[in-house]
Amino acid sequence: MRRLSRALTAFVLAGAGLAATTVPAIAADGDTGSTSPAVRCETAWGSLAKASTDSAYKSLRDIRTGQHDCFDRMVFDVKGSGERPIGYRVAYVDKLYQDGSGDPVPVGGDAILEIRVAAPSYEPTTGLPTYRGRVGEPLRGVDVTGYRTFRDTRYASSFEGDTQIGLGLRARLPFRVFQYGHLVVVDVAHAWDSAPPATEPHGLS
Repeated sequence: MRRLSRALTAFVLAGAGLAATTVPAIAADGDTGSTSPAVRCETAWGSLAKASTDSAYKSLRDIRTGQHDCFDRMVFDVKGSGERPIGYRVAYVDKLYQDGSGDPVPVGGDAILEIRVAAPSYEPTTGLPTYRGRVGEPLRGVDVTGYRTFRDTRYASSFEGDTQIGLGLRARLPFRVFQYGHLVVVDVAHAWDSAPPATEPHGLS
């Protein structure tokens, strides 16, 4: 079972079969490479808030990132949720404020994506931590140096069943969010697929 979990995570981090077009993986080792002329990035995902209200209410276990030709990726590992929907809300904000206290959490970059996943960083039945994040600190084990879109990561809180993260970006770019098994995936494009509209339609995109 543990091997299957690792294989699933590797599959999602590699972007296999999940992009709008075929997207070769780029190793997350600081070598960003360059976009192949053969790769066409269709990332007309929009920049409006995206949300799912359902929740398996299982604990967050890990957060990882990866680089790809068309986007940078962040993956939230919510083990034990199976195929049940995992709640989330992802939206651009001018500033990141910690849930509960309302204190500002500084995030580097020219744009901030606030990510809330309905998965506490602790075991609900015991209160024991399952993901050890420090308020205002970069995510443990995550280094976005050399990424084309990601600039900074900050842990904000685990409050009332949600884990709150600040993701610093180089610009306010299109993004998508989806669930794959027990993983919640956030992709942020390197650029607009075409010139962004003057205004985006109301509602979620």
